[in-house]
Amino acid sequence: MPGRLSPAPTAASTAARGTTGRTGLVTGIGAYVLWGAMPLYFPLLRPAGPVEIIAHRVVWSVLFCTVLVLATRTTGAVRALLRDRRTLGVLAVAAVLLAANWLVFVLGVLTGHTVDAALGYFINPIVTVGLAVLVLGERLRPVQWAALGLGALAVLVIAVGLGTLPWVALTLAATFGLYGLLKSRLGATVGAVPGLTVETLVLAPVALAFLVGLHLTGGGTFAAHGTANAVALASTGVVTALPLLLFNTAARRLPLSVVGLLQYITPTLQFLVGVLVQHETMPPARWWGFALVWAALVVLSVDGLRHGRRAALAARREASTAA
Repeated sequence: MPGRLSPAPTAASTAARGTTGRTGLVTGIGAYVLWGAMPLYFPLLRPAGPVEIIAHRVVWSVLFCTVLVLATRTTGAVRALLRDRRTLGVLAVAAVLLAANWLVFVLGVLTGHTVDAALGYFINPIVTVGLAVLVLGERLRPVQWAALGLGALAVLVIAVGLGTLPWVALTLAATFGLYGLLKSRLGATVGAVPGLTVETLVLAPVALAFLVGLHLTGGGTFAAHGTANAVALASTGVVTALPLLLFNTAARRLPLSVVGLLQYITPTLQFLVGVLVQHETMPPARWWGFALVWAALVVLSVDGLRHGRRAALAARREASTAA
């Protein structure tokens, strides 16, 4: 039986799709630009150290997320996550990985390793592919194996050339890759705001206890170095949640392929901040390592786009045959 013809798109529907696409692009770029600019923000929080900054980030994120949960009326979703022991357990592990990622990133930025932090987020897609093989048992295409090889060679070149492993980059890539793996196992059932709220709630008791202990021993910096510093520390909640909300908006309005390409804005900006603003050194070994990583990402991106087009064409053929 012939399939029914879809109604011709009207001017209104075309305009609506165009507006949705533009909104997604603007919010997506905004999210990745904010993440990329974070190396400029964390030095403003001195003299607070990395652990104190992360503790403030957790506590203020809980407060900000609570406001968002009330505003978006998703308290029921948060309660459901807290009641589901399996999901809560996964989110608790994810929270620990996220805290470790935040801590290493801030430590890297404050100790002159912003370029290594950028390298970590550049190699994150490569690490994700590796985790798909090691943890999920997925079979890779030859091109993906080539990208993995280039990524491993990049780390080797940097390690040999500089005489030390780029531990900041490797830790960031590993923790964020594992975090993404856990969140992907939960699927789309866990919303961005409820998920982040529960994750920060899990970390909040430890973070709050640390801040209280730091204050009682006279080591805390909050409100001890002027109003501007206190406001900057309190703003860590907004700085954490705002890009996530923008990203969540973009992910609902843009194709996955576009989101995948936009993600490189963040490490590119971090790299530029490290080199041009913080004047980190770039010896030849580091340039060669980055060149290999960029080559691997080009290989992965081109292969992903081709595979996506083939899958879309196959789906269309199957749909037309079924009709």
